[in-house]
Amino acid sequence: MSAFEMTAGWLCFHPDPSTPRFRVPPGAVDAHCHVFGPGERFPYAPERKYTPCDASREQLFALRDRLGFARNVIVQATCHGADNRALVDALVHSGGRARGVATVRRDVSDDELRAMHEAGVRGVRFNFVRRLVDFTPRETLEEIAHRIAPLGWHVVVYFEARDLPELWEFFTALPTVVVVDHMGRPDVSKPLDGPEFERFVRLMREHPNVWSKVSCPERLSVSGPPALDGEQDAYRDVVPFARHIVESFPERVLWGTDWPHPNLKDHMPDDGLLVDFIPHIARTDDLQRRLLVDNPMRLYWPEESNDGAR
Repeated sequence: MSAFEMTAGWLCFHPDPSTPRFRVPPGAVDAHCHVFGPGERFPYAPERKYTPCDASREQLFALRDRLGFARNVIVQATCHGADNRALVDALVHSGGRARGVATVRRDVSDDELRAMHEAGVRGVRFNFVRRLVDFTPRETLEEIAHRIAPLGWHVVVYFEARDLPELWEFFTALPTVVVVDHMGRPDVSKPLDGPEFERFVRLMREHPNVWSKVSCPERLSVSGPPALDGEQDAYRDVVPFARHIVESFPERVLWGTDWPHPNLKDHMPDDGLLVDFIPHIARTDDLQRRLLVDNPMRLYWPEESNDGAR
């Protein structure tokens, strides 16, 4: 597989997303998205498990404006490994309107961490999804977490619901805010009050430093994408799970598009309809403002927020 040949069978992002009917509040942040390459300038990691389509910072910022958002949080994805150059380039060219979550190795220098901080990085991501990354020893991750804590950074964790029991002790010992990607990928065919999802709810309830992104219904849904006659049925089986997290922990939730949606095979979501999903899970103006403005600003732009991240 060459550096520039997209993995066969996987889809590229929607070429012409719709304009959302839901208008996000002023200052809204897309708190989970990516940039990929372009591969000729920012090559993909040799150890990657997939090759995505190129998705440039210019395309990301154009989507941001089209959807009505003011800012982005750009998350390093596994296809670039610990080479954060594409991420940092996007941050530097964002005019202060983007922050980043990087991937770093144990041998990252203090100077490199400070340079990333100056560029706008505010967290590191630990990926535990086995089909995407090789296992990193937990003592290495613990060391990294303790090194980034003095910078005020946080840890983003990506895992699948079935693996939470074995990861619980590690997550709860981390010395930073811990942000969970996509609600820990619950199986939405199981009961909302069943033991698997309740375990994740208990993690958030018992550990006030744990936050959750209520994003990626297109990855979690069993019922599937919207019907051709409208978006009202879009990903309806994910709604109760995301709504429960938003209403139970309104001060610790984030939302993002996940553009450009890597690794999808069945369908590519319309980003405009993903935005229209928001009022189904955050049903009041107050919840929408917390989800899209107050919480991401507190975590990623605390110098512009009324208070720091809790």
